[in-house]
Amino acid sequence: MVKELKFKPLDELSYEQALQELEQLVNTLETGENDLETTLLYFERGQTLASHCISLLDQAELKVDQVIKGDDESA
Repeated sequence: MVKELKFKPLDELSYEQALQELEQLVNTLETGENDLETTLLYFERGQTLASHCISLLDQAELKVDQVIKGDDESA
């Protein structure tokens, strides 16, 4: 039976928070001590967190590119 799992909504997580949660999930999964259903839930959450982190990094890269382009245009 699956334990009651409560995850914070992604839109409330900073990059650092999401990465920390992802690292904790990986550590938990590596122990192999969970039942299959819980393991699958953790895996799905991990995939979602990884996608969220990538999205946040992409947004940050876009902002950096915009700042650089703005500096180039004003020079």
